[in-house]
Amino acid sequence: MPKALRIAPALCLALGIAAATPAMAQTPPPPPPAAATAKAPDYVKAAGMSDLYEITSSKLALQKSRNADVRRFAQMMIDHHQQTTAATVQAARQDGLRPTPPRLGGAQASIGELSRASGDAFDRLYIGQQIPAHQAALELHQGFAANGDKPALKASAQSAIPIVQQHIQMLQQMPR
Repeated sequence: MPKALRIAPALCLALGIAAATPAMAQTPPPPPPAAATAKAPDYVKAAGMSDLYEITSSKLALQKSRNADVRRFAQMMIDHHQQTTAATVQAARQDGLRPTPPRLGGAQASIGELSRASGDAFDRLYIGQQIPAHQAALELHQGFAANGDKPALKASAQSAIPIVQQHIQMLQQMPR
């Protein structure tokens, strides 16, 4: 191998030049606690935080993204997650609970990261956060649908599963 070809990769590393786009830090929302797959109050809190993260991050995407596909996806996230929040609240009340308004909690760091990003980097970060967030939401809903302690909430969790699965399929097809 010619000496120039052996030196080029080392020189690129030394100068901080990479052939691919540098990876941005990515802080996905924290996963829900294990108790959220069995205990109704924990499930309601975790589902609310998940939905609020999706709504808040997607409102940022509508403000910041110039990519039509990302913007369409973001609007769908807002619409769908407002609906799942309403269904969860209704089911919780039906099961005799008094749900409190959702809070971002640990997902605030993810929102902060999105707030600081712009342009194509924002789009990559948004999609990059959405994938693990939806995977965690899917596990949450599947777990509560199987093991939950309140019937109306179990049914609500079961109805959320295909919605979240659809979102994951769409995310897997989006460029990152």
